[in-house]
Amino acid sequence: MATTPPAADGLGELMLAVTRRLRRGTAHALTPLGITPHHARALRVVERDGPMRLGRLAEALHVAPRTVTDVVDHLTESGWVERSPDPADRRATVIDVTAAGRMMAAEVEQVRRAASREIFAGLSKGDRAHLERILRDLVG
Repeated sequence: MATTPPAADGLGELMLAVTRRLRRGTAHALTPLGITPHHARALRVVERDGPMRLGRLAEALHVAPRTVTDVVDHLTESGWVERSPDPADRRATVIDVTAAGRMMAAEVEQVRRAASREIFAGLSKGDRAHLERILRDLVG
C-alpha cells in the first residue's frame, strides 16, 4: 500500500520537530562544558567574526542590545571573551575572543557536530546526502 506524501504544512512541522530535537541534544551535550546554547552561539559569532562592538553582536544574534550585555558579561566572567577600548572610538569598547574562548569554541563545535551525527545516524549515507542537498536548496 502506497503512502501519501505529507502536506507542505506537515513538512514544516516535521522540520521544526527535528530542529527542536537537535537543539535539545546540543543543549544537553553542552551542559558538562558549563555553557548554554545562547552563550555558545554568541561565542561562536565573536570567534568567527573577530573583534566587534556589542551592538554588532546583538545584530548578528538578532537580539536587543541590552540582552547581549548580559551574555557578554557571562562570557567575560568565564574568561572566553575580553573587552577593550575600540581603537576607532575611545568611548566605545569591543569584545574579542580569548585563547580560552577559542578552545571553548572548538569544543562547542565538536559537541554540535556530534549531536548532529547522532540525530542523523539512522539515515543511510545516501539519505543524508539527499537531505543535505535538499536543505542547501531550501537555504538558498
